[in-house]
Parts: sequence; C-alpha cells; structure tokens
Amino acid sequence: MDQETLETLVHRANTGDQESLEKIVLAIKDYVYNLSLKMLLFPEDAKDATQEILVKVITHLSTFNHKSKFSTWVYRIATNYLLTQKQKKGKEFPMPFADYEVLIDSGHSDRVSYASNDGELKLLEEEVKVSCTQGLLLCLKPIDRIIYILSDILEFNSKEGAAIVNITPENFRKKLSRSRMKIRNFLNKKCGLVNSNNPCRCVRKIDFLVDQNIIEPKRLRFAELSKRSIDLIEKIDQVEKSIAVYRSVPSFTAPDIIFKNIKAILSHE
Repeated sequence: MDQETLETLVHRANTGDQESLEKIVLAIKDYVYNLSLKMLLFPEDAKDATQEILVKVITHLSTFNHKSKFSTWVYRIATNYLLTQKQKKGKEFPMPFADYEVLIDSGHSDRVSYASNDGELKLLEEEVKVSCTQGLLLCLKPIDRIIYILSDILEFNSKEGAAIVNITPENFRKKLSRSRMKIRNFLNKKCGLVNSNNPCRCVRKIDFLVDQNIIEPKRLRFAELSKRSIDLIEKIDQVEKSIAVYRSVPSFTAPDIIFKNIKAILSHE
C-alpha cells in the first residue's frame, strides 16, 4: 500500500472510521513484525512486541502530523519500543562477539542425525543459516543493532534512519560504520557463505545446534522450502556478501493471532 493511500486512511481513521483503522493495521503489521523479529530473534518475543507496538500506533494515531512519511512514523514508534523491550524467550541469548565465535567454531560435523531425507536436510540447513546470522545481530548493542537493520537490511538512508532513532544523520552514519565493520569482519572471518575459505557450513552445524537446543527439528522458526534464502546468496552480486546474507532472508508474515487480538481490542473501544 503506497504512502498516499495510507495517509488517507489515517485521516479517515482519526474521524472514527473503524474499517480504515483495520486497514492500517493490516498494512503495517508485517513490517513491524519483521523489524521486531530481527531485533529480538525469537518469534515468540517478536509476536508480543508487534502486538504492543500496533496498540501504540493505534492509540497515538491522532498525533501523526503528516510532516514525515507514515511508515517512518510507525518505525519510530516501533524502534522506541524495541530499544526498551526486555526479551523474554531470548533474554539470555545476546553475547559478546568473542563468545559467538566460540559457538560458531564448536560442533562441526559431516553427519546429520536429525534429517532422514533431502527435504528435511534443506529445511534444517536453512534454519541454521537464518538462526545463526540473525543471532549474530544480537552481539551488537541494541541501538547499534537497530541502526544496522534499518540501513543495511531495510535500506533506509541515513537521513531517514536518523529521524527514526532520533539522532543526527552524522551520528547515524558513524554508528552504522562501526556496526557494519563488526558484522563484516565477523562474517568474513567465520562464515562459509561469505568467505568460502572458512570451514563453517550451515549443514555441518545442524547436529550441534539441535543438541544445544538452539534449533528444534520439529518446531522450526524460520525455514520454508519455498523461501530458501541460502540459495539466493550466490545470485546477489550488487552488494557485498556480508550484507547479502541478511538481505536474502525473506520477509515473514505476522502471525494471524496478532490481527485477531488487535481487532478484538478495537471492537471494545
């Protein structure tokens, strides 16, 4: 949905049009969910955060002054919430880069015990790829993480990104440069997808990560055979491989329960 249509819906919603308000929620819920998922890693945390953010958007809709893009305004609300959000499921997962290196270097195996056919193997390989690279983002401090996500993954420019996190464009670029270097250096040093000289391969990490309860073969969080991001990386040559690893990850659809819950909230207003 384009910005003009969205802002028209905002005008209508602020006059009490319930249908327009529901259309706004439907238009932005996936964007909010994907930002939350990248910041918090675990879908359970992202689902809860998305619902809270959508409630904030609804209750503050009358304060939108139409001086910025509506999407920028929504991302600002989402960012403010996510920077103060305490993770539930993943509260103990963030770790220093040095500790993440140890995790990456551990448990390589050429044998996969948890896959009985090629389809299962491909799903588990994709689950490792997305879980590992998304988990790496949590090594960054929250403000540095959100800046990296906004710029290198969601492709906001420094002026837009700075407006979202409420800092100057110069400060935004400075923080982005540091975060970008940390992620690039780590992936170039450890990730076989980014640098083929590295021994780590997603398929070789499957058994170890299952044994560590980091991924669950019967309850995959990210993997879909129809959206295998691992297959896209070699085809992306417009950007460096460290960024391609992240941009290749498909967008996820927000769980249906989020809209159902928001709709229930609206019906009681």
